[in-house]
Amino acid sequence: MFMSISTTGSAESPATDLGFLLHKHPGKVQRFATSHGEAHVFYPQAGDEVCTAALLLDIDPVALVRKGRGDGKGRGGSPDFALAQYVNDRPYAASSLLAVALRTVFRSAMKGACPVRPDLPGQARPLRIELPAVPANGAGEGGGPGMVTRLFEPLGWRVEAAAIPLDEAFPEWGDSRYVRVALSSDTVRLADALQQLYVLLPVLDGAKHYWVAPDEVDKLLAAGEGWLAVHPERALIARRYLARRWSLTRAAMERLELARLAEADDREVEEIDNAVDDRPAEEHGGAHGTENGAESAAANTAEDGVENTAEPVQPRPPSLAEQRRTAILDALRETGAARVADLGCGQGELIGELLKDARFTEILGVDVSVRALQAANRKLRLERLPARQAARVKLAQGALTYTDARLKGFDAAVLCEVIEHLDLPRLPALEYAVFGAARPRAVVVTTPNAEYNVRWETLPAGSVRHADHRFEWSRAEFRAWAEKVAAAYGYAVVLRPVGPQDEEVGAPTQLALFTTATEPAAVTTPATGDADTRIAATPGPSAPAGPAAPEPPTTSDQTTPEGGEPR
Repeated sequence: MFMSISTTGSAESPATDLGFLLHKHPGKVQRFATSHGEAHVFYPQAGDEVCTAALLLDIDPVALVRKGRGDGKGRGGSPDFALAQYVNDRPYAASSLLAVALRTVFRSAMKGACPVRPDLPGQARPLRIELPAVPANGAGEGGGPGMVTRLFEPLGWRVEAAAIPLDEAFPEWGDSRYVRVALSSDTVRLADALQQLYVLLPVLDGAKHYWVAPDEVDKLLAAGEGWLAVHPERALIARRYLARRWSLTRAAMERLELARLAEADDREVEEIDNAVDDRPAEEHGGAHGTENGAESAAANTAEDGVENTAEPVQPRPPSLAEQRRTAILDALRETGAARVADLGCGQGELIGELLKDARFTEILGVDVSVRALQAANRKLRLERLPARQAARVKLAQGALTYTDARLKGFDAAVLCEVIEHLDLPRLPALEYAVFGAARPRAVVVTTPNAEYNVRWETLPAGSVRHADHRFEWSRAEFRAWAEKVAAAYGYAVVLRPVGPQDEEVGAPTQLALFTTATEPAAVTTPATGDADTRIAATPGPSAPAGPAAPEPPTTSDQTTPEGGEPR
């Protein structure tokens, strides 16, 4: 099993710098022990203009049988072993054995570490990687040279892939499943190249010489950081790398989608996947759950009073979250909606209420947080529902700042305590994705009334109700925003208070019910067109600060916003 890495250079930037990057001296032949044989690193050519490093992996077939999955049985075993344990292609064809050897021999290089020349790893230099024999098994997924091209070309490689004939003396026998591969690039860093090979060689082979355990998901995501989440063939890569273990593949795809959304929004994954607080309740502090916390404190006081008096126990008044869901359900029934999308569904509290009413025949819950969707699935017990009931509900992951074809055709959409979790510059993209692209007949939006915050005794002055809130609007600010959006996208809007009314500061929650009135004036995209510019330039007198023009939306296969406090 053989692989070579070549680069070019000059007297000022000699090609032999490759030795620093690989941490292997060009003047030495080095040998490394692996679990299935020995790996040898040497330099067939080492000069200022051209330098080539070669990795030769000498497989011990006996060790392969004793330590590996030599019987070919079970998921992940190579089909070649089903023919014979000692006569197979493993010593010659680039496979997971070579991938493991890369990680063993070039571990520091894969990390991009070079203490002696710290400037080198970050530089892209001309690279050419040659692999004489790579198994490219199709298994109904379009193998051969085409698969090699589909996997490497999106990463910035120029791909030369040629099928190896079964026997050159008998061309009528056709091609084998092996491909001769050469990859060239002037833009890919060496560390990235090695990480990509570590992932994609087993993907091309479609088998692994060892059992695929759950920790393989972490290895895949670590090696694929920065490129796998946006790769057009990421589903195929995850499926084949994880030996078609569907539970692992599903977990990997969920985490990859979260990474893709985080990268698109230029945020950390932890910032997006924050809809479920992992801390125990007693550790929650500050503004987390202030509404519910204040009500809980009041309830506890009432209970303490009951213990000290003979008065009968009074029924517990509905919490603000319950009042909010009731108001939303009333608005949805008023519109006659049957197909409802809960955008930013969190842990599924509203979906649970929708399921209780047979008039809602189709319910889509969307959230950017994988943990929130998992919690919703558990709370709703979807797997235990009768088939007809379960068929009414679907949960999906996505980000609401991207248009999504799955959201079209719904009678109503709900944004329950969602908009305040977005940065203000991102809000126009949400507006377009929901009101412009999806365009349901009705949209229900709820958000905190910032004026009411002074009534929360546990909320410090000037704080917001939840740590993830990017803003909270007064009634005038919310009205200005709602009227602006309604005018831009051809909706009529009615504002309603939710919760106990205070003569001075209003209700704790404010609700806007948008219903289609006319066709939008001339809205094409939120970043272009005179209509949007005029709207953004003439907000109401108390409108919140925002961008001069909305950001253009990016079409995505997914949709939805950040989760937050109880819904």
